[in-house]
Amino acid sequence: MAHYYTEIVFAAEWPFWLFFLLSLVTLIVFFTLRERKIRRVSAKEITKHHTQINLELHAFQAQMDPHFIFNSLNAIHHYILTTSTDMASLYLTRFSRLMRLMIGNFNKEWISLQDELDALELYIQLEQLRFDEQFDYQLKVLPEVNKQFTLVPPLIIQPYVQYAIWHRILLRPQKSGGQLLITICKEKDRLFIQLEDNGVLITEVLDGTGERQATGIDIASERLYMMSEKYHMQASIKALQVYDAEQLPTGNRLIISMQHIGTRQSLAG
Repeated sequence: MAHYYTEIVFAAEWPFWLFFLLSLVTLIVFFTLRERKIRRVSAKEITKHHTQINLELHAFQAQMDPHFIFNSLNAIHHYILTTSTDMASLYLTRFSRLMRLMIGNFNKEWISLQDELDALELYIQLEQLRFDEQFDYQLKVLPEVNKQFTLVPPLIIQPYVQYAIWHRILLRPQKSGGQLLITICKEKDRLFIQLEDNGVLITEVLDGTGERQATGIDIASERLYMMSEKYHMQASIKALQVYDAEQLPTGNRLIISMQHIGTRQSLAG
């Protein structure tokens, strides 16, 4: 066999040493390029991991908004000074529970929808107390959605609710009558989270135009899309205006859509 191999090499008028050298160079180039590719892929994964960690940290910082914390503590202080001890106790209890949930959910990729909604309701109730009941809210979870066994990324709904309250509902000329409706439903393998409000009409919420303070929703959007890419969730966020029967704008609607993921489902799949 070795004799036959040598005859082929010399039949092509290739000296054996040249053939060996070219083969060696080819192998070196192949393994060098392969090593560079592996390093590039590893560096890309490390960068994505660092980006995700930074986004989670920024999301936590956005939810732990210093203005919200300071104003909440001021409201508690006000209730204590005005001898409204029942209100002060209620506010303080909800505030402490919210802080515990926020810290407990920090740095988690997934939490149950139940945990997300528990924190969300506490946040909304605190804002209601702080703004003297300028708005009402309703949270509807349709029967096909199992809150305990549905997983969502943490801190994914609250930034949009905060934006709707601060930059829409509270900017209404009337200081009462604000409405916030949160509806969560499931259609086939898709989970839909819909926020609807009757606040001022703002069309540039997610299109990047206009001057606005929307750091929280920008971070939430980026985190959702990163999770979508990682787990193939096909997530989307859509901002719309709501019209009445006469086609007059009456409010705003935001729809967050993603693949429904249950606790028994393989996230990596």
